[in-house]
Amino acid sequence: MSSLGKRKRISHVTNTQTSNIGECSSTYTQTNPGETRDSGFVKGSIRRITMQNFLTYDHSVVYPGPNLNMIVGANGTGKSSIVCAICLGLAGKTAILGRGDKVGLYVKRGCHKGTVEIELEKPGGNLVINREIHVENNQSVWMLNGRHSSQKAVEEEVKMLQIQVSNLCQFLPQEKVGEFAKMSKIELLEATEKSVGPPEMYEFHCELKTFRTKERDLENVCKEKASALEKFKQRNERNKHDVNRYYERKRHMDMIKMLEKKKPWVEYETARVEMEGVKREKDEARRKLKTLKESQAPLVKKIQQIDSQLCPIENRMKDKTVSIREASQKCKQKQDHLDRKHREIEDIKQALSLKQTEEADRQKRIRNTRRMIDDLTAELANVGDQSNVNPQIDAVNIELKRIQEEKAKMDGEKADLRREKDNLNGECRLLKNRLRSMDDMMKVKEEKLRGRSRDTYTAVHWLRQNKHLFSGNVYEPMMLVISVRNPDHAKYVENHISFNDLRAFVFQRREDMEKFMSEVRDNQNLRVNSVFAPEESCAARPPSRPIASLKRFGFFAYLRELFDAPEEVMSYLCNQYKVHDVPVGTEQTKAMIKTVIEEPYLKVLYTAEEKYSVKKSFYSGKTITSNSAVRPSQYLTMAVDAEEKRQLEEQIKTVEKSMQAIDVQISAMQERAMKLDRRDNELRAKKKELSELKGKKRQLEQKISTKQDSLRQMEQGGIDLEKAEQETKAQISAVNSEKVAIVSEFLTHMKLRAQLSMEKVYMALETVGMTAERTKLETDCREGVAELRGLEHACAVLDRRKTQLFEKCKGLMKRAREICNINPEESLPPDLHTAFSQLPATLDEIDAMLNEERSRAECFTGLSESVVDEYNKREQEIKNLEKDLLEKTTALNTYRQNISEAKERWLNPLKQLVEQINVNFSDFFRSMQCAGEVDLHSENEEEYDKYGIRIRVKFRSNTELHELTAHHQSGGERSVSTMLYLMALQELNRCPFRVVDEINQGMDPVNERRVFDIVVRTACKETTSQYFFITPKLLQNLQYAEEMTVLCVHNGPHMLPPNKWDDRKFIKRCLQRKRNP
Repeated sequence: MSSLGKRKRISHVTNTQTSNIGECSSTYTQTNPGETRDSGFVKGSIRRITMQNFLTYDHSVVYPGPNLNMIVGANGTGKSSIVCAICLGLAGKTAILGRGDKVGLYVKRGCHKGTVEIELEKPGGNLVINREIHVENNQSVWMLNGRHSSQKAVEEEVKMLQIQVSNLCQFLPQEKVGEFAKMSKIELLEATEKSVGPPEMYEFHCELKTFRTKERDLENVCKEKASALEKFKQRNERNKHDVNRYYERKRHMDMIKMLEKKKPWVEYETARVEMEGVKREKDEARRKLKTLKESQAPLVKKIQQIDSQLCPIENRMKDKTVSIREASQKCKQKQDHLDRKHREIEDIKQALSLKQTEEADRQKRIRNTRRMIDDLTAELANVGDQSNVNPQIDAVNIELKRIQEEKAKMDGEKADLRREKDNLNGECRLLKNRLRSMDDMMKVKEEKLRGRSRDTYTAVHWLRQNKHLFSGNVYEPMMLVISVRNPDHAKYVENHISFNDLRAFVFQRREDMEKFMSEVRDNQNLRVNSVFAPEESCAARPPSRPIASLKRFGFFAYLRELFDAPEEVMSYLCNQYKVHDVPVGTEQTKAMIKTVIEEPYLKVLYTAEEKYSVKKSFYSGKTITSNSAVRPSQYLTMAVDAEEKRQLEEQIKTVEKSMQAIDVQISAMQERAMKLDRRDNELRAKKKELSELKGKKRQLEQKISTKQDSLRQMEQGGIDLEKAEQETKAQISAVNSEKVAIVSEFLTHMKLRAQLSMEKVYMALETVGMTAERTKLETDCREGVAELRGLEHACAVLDRRKTQLFEKCKGLMKRAREICNINPEESLPPDLHTAFSQLPATLDEIDAMLNEERSRAECFTGLSESVVDEYNKREQEIKNLEKDLLEKTTALNTYRQNISEAKERWLNPLKQLVEQINVNFSDFFRSMQCAGEVDLHSENEEEYDKYGIRIRVKFRSNTELHELTAHHQSGGERSVSTMLYLMALQELNRCPFRVVDEINQGMDPVNERRVFDIVVRTACKETTSQYFFITPKLLQNLQYAEEMTVLCVHNGPHMLPPNKWDDRKFIKRCLQRKRNP
């Protein structure tokens, strides 16, 4: 350790507690205890850190030095607690630390509140920030220089001092060391700008990105508006001809409207003139009619007298005509009656003929029946004795019975097989549904994997297609093959196994893992994790104690018993995570936690909602306990038992084989049944033949008996033809007597009709003389009567014509006024009168002109007013677009000018800054016999949001420079690269302090020594800012500098109070022990 003679301070620490068992004290050896101001402190650097009831501390005051502060102490002593105090005391978020997500978790266990106070260097008076954390409501109370304040005010003060605890280039806690290498080039550039660049550099960068975004937006807007303007102009140019045609058509339509307005007035005038002429013609016709009527009066009177004499005679003639018609009707009725009697005689003769035909048919059937009886009798005589057929029929019946019994037995067996097949089919469906359900759950888990790590998801599908390339067992990511037995317990498994391992592939053999990583990582450039199982299986490794001995504490199972996994996966988890030795408890465990953690064999345990880690201090032997809340499960709640899935697949194959065997048996039975059916048909045919032979004699006897019965019936049913003929003659004689009476009545009616006809003839001769005289008189006055009727008709026609013309005139006048929109009491307006005077005066001329204008208007087809409206509207839009385009183009040019100026202000200083960082970084790597460079990377100079800082390193002479990533370099190489980059920033010194926590853990001793020398050499320069370097151990014989401040953190029950600690006496005693061993 460096000498402490130049400046020495002792931190005021009292009653520091590191476990829940007992209290112990902790002492820090720091720089000069009495100093509070020092010229070496830069603005914003930390002068004092006070912690009370914070994590492991009861009360502690730390006074860091102005340059490099090396905080050294064993694990669990409270080094990282100082880092947490700096972060939370300067208004940092808990997420930065990567520990508990609630600020209340940072209060010492058993206390209700804790306090962090930080004093910062500030010209004109130091700034003191106090944060009081309350566990109950997870809230904080802030104070600035002893006055209550808000968190926002504290953040503003911290920002003014250029302190950025969220910037990994300035503040790198232990849990975030690995994330530095995961930062993208863009994120690294922004963090570097904020950390070491001028204050305005990051603002210029943000301004450039904003300008570029707005420039792209304006370019797109200008392109869209220019395109829209061009489209509008082209469309209007196409429509311009249609618009001109529309206005030409409108002129013709206006002329048509004017002609249509004048036409009713011309029609009215024409109708009025015509009505006046009709009125004069009507008056003249009435005068002529009156004169003609006076001259024709005597002749008309004499004709009327003759008409009065003819009327009675004509009436009597009509009566005679009616009587003659009635007599004729009666004669017709008698004639019809006589015709019916003729038809009745014909019917009687027809009935006799039918009886004669029927009797002839009966005689013929009797002869045929007798002949058939003779033939059957002869056949019956030829049939012999058939008594020997019965034994054959009995034998056939026995064999038929045997076949039926065999078929019934086969039907029963087939029914049993079908039932068995149906049962197997149902069982197969259930198994497939269960397997499908498992596949669906696996798909859900795969979707979750794709959402979190698309590269791993891609590698899974590659593995499934190429599994044959590997010689040993290869398992997909653990989160897919682990099956939690109870979803409620998934959170314990998921909290215990890191996500990097949950998404890791598990290999049985190392050479398979190397082949896999070479393909997916190097060839496909996929970022995936892989592990290989221990050569000796640990899957069945027994726990240190049986779970039954822990049930009194509320433990119900070890973590291994909560899930299933393939043997290699379980072996890896038992070896790496000790899942076979991690008990899981309940709320009872939480209530007994103080007793539980005293058990010496428990290292990690779970209660219902918390995880506890129990460690033993290397120095004091005391128990150190930390706890954290158990996060809800995200990936393992959907449990798929791989073994159960395999068993289901085997069961499905077994059931399908059984179903195939049953199908073979059923097919064989069906073939046997077909053979039995054919034999059954043959036997039945033979039996039918024998039965027919046996029953033939009986059938012949029955037929003979039936025919004899039929013959007797036919012989008894004969008809007496002589009697029928006599009855027919008697009926015909009766009908003829009726015919004689009808003929007598017919002759009487004929005589009456002849008499009435003669009387009618006499009356007709009498009317002939009178008619001749009336005809002579009518001939004399026919010319006068025709002229009289003509005049009467003409008068009626003219009267109707006058009435029609009058109504027409009224209608035309009304229509003309309506068309011209003129009230009845108003006269024709002067403008219409003037317009009408320029138009034709006759209807023919108006109609001709209307037809011409309509023809011309019809030539302009396919036009509408909407086209013109759209044309005018688009013209206005074109003017507006031209105006907007001009404004946007002007704004775009302004933005481009602003971008050019802002780019000059930002890019040149940035290139210089990156070059300085590169020089420092390269020198540091060169001093370690390695190579490294830092450059400004951009794929497109105009895309300012794509600029980034690229770090490339080479640790071996036979390799090329490779970009620093989270996967390509080892953990130690990433730590060295991160540390040297931060040291390259340290010399540029814009931020007041930097914090790096345990970054040397993954380094090999050679690199660690080299990095330590660079840190001491760089951080102890007068031009650099304050630096905090936290480490649990240091190599021997390191080089130290006078400007360093080494803070040694100790704890334990035998430590002196801080106010009694004397480092000189401590060193003296150590030297004496070395001299007197």
